[in-house]
Amino acid sequence: MFPTLCWYGRIKSLHSTTFEIDEKHGTNYHKKLLEFIKMVQHENLGIGGAMTDVKGDRSKGPSEQEDPDLFLRIVERNDKGVYISGAKAHQTGCINSHWMLVMPTMRLTENDKDYAIVGAIQVDSPGITYIYGRQSCDTRSMEPGDIDQGNSEYGGQEAMVIFDRAFIPNKLIFMDGEYEFASMLVERFTCYHRRSYVCKTGLGDVPIGAAATIADYNGVPKVSHIKDKLIEMTHLNESIYGTGIASSYQSQKMKSGVWQNDDMLANVCKHNVTRFPYQISRFAQDIAGGLMVTLPSEAELRNPITGPLLEKYLKGRKGVDVESRMRILRLIENMTMGRNAVGYLTESMHGAGSPQAQRIQIARQMQLGYKKRLAKDLAKIQDDGEEKLLKTQIILNEFSN
Repeated sequence: MFPTLCWYGRIKSLHSTTFEIDEKHGTNYHKKLLEFIKMVQHENLGIGGAMTDVKGDRSKGPSEQEDPDLFLRIVERNDKGVYISGAKAHQTGCINSHWMLVMPTMRLTENDKDYAIVGAIQVDSPGITYIYGRQSCDTRSMEPGDIDQGNSEYGGQEAMVIFDRAFIPNKLIFMDGEYEFASMLVERFTCYHRRSYVCKTGLGDVPIGAAATIADYNGVPKVSHIKDKLIEMTHLNESIYGTGIASSYQSQKMKSGVWQNDDMLANVCKHNVTRFPYQISRFAQDIAGGLMVTLPSEAELRNPITGPLLEKYLKGRKGVDVESRMRILRLIENMTMGRNAVGYLTESMHGAGSPQAQRIQIARQMQLGYKKRLAKDLAKIQDDGEEKLLKTQIILNEFSN
């Protein structure tokens, strides 16, 4: 799924940005991008998005780093293309993709021209190394049985991707030195990507269902505080969904013909995602009880000596077998602190930008002066300067509609 999310956001942001680069510089990036899209669709390929650089000293830009490879950059070029070196971090799904799209991760200056590179490269190209990341409880998947994994059917992986003079041919380069468009590309992509985190509501349905199930297995599905917590979990989950859908509904058509979703609502959606899955997980752990983290292993359940003891002492309500109770507890553990907590919690916090990134975008668009004027107008407070601001804002709002 994640390569699909990356492809969706990156290709749409590139569609509009390459069009506007060509408009200014007379380049042919947009045409090359459309040809690449046709190939991807025809061959049904998975595309990973390589955007996040390792960054080094966060107080310095790409060209200011002591080691220039801490941001991906062009190190050599010839008449056939460019060679790139550097590293991209936190690359979810990159190993099970067919291609990667490399992009800058931040606003660039004129000194950063060599870092203003966007291009497509096959994941098995020479010069690319993957260093696989660890996840909580990951070695459980190597043990016999499947109960202790919590979710033995689905998972994910992240890797650091090292580029050492990896080659991108000219036909697959969609930005090369146009540093002034880097921020446009990044902001448009993050707008799409933050809205796409509405997908976390699908994940959120799982701990809600698991919490309801363990409450049933424990014999307390009708207890008032249990029902209230399940209602709150659902409210939080659907609040994320609502802002994501609203962002799409408020889309506007760009010059290239592609549609750009609403940035304010996309950032509100993602900001909710940095909070609500943690609250949902807290409720799930609350309802599950302490057995979620003190539960003996599947090996003990299968053991001829300890197994019968667990069958006797881990019973819940009548009609529910001990193995089912163990399985649902392990699923809650998996979602809230195990392997899939990587995707449901930490990725919800930092994927598509950490919380402060959304707050910056929200602050830029919150129209505080306009809202102050509305309040002063109702309170009958005269302010000539803000009166002009109000009229200007009204005109701009009418024009944009």
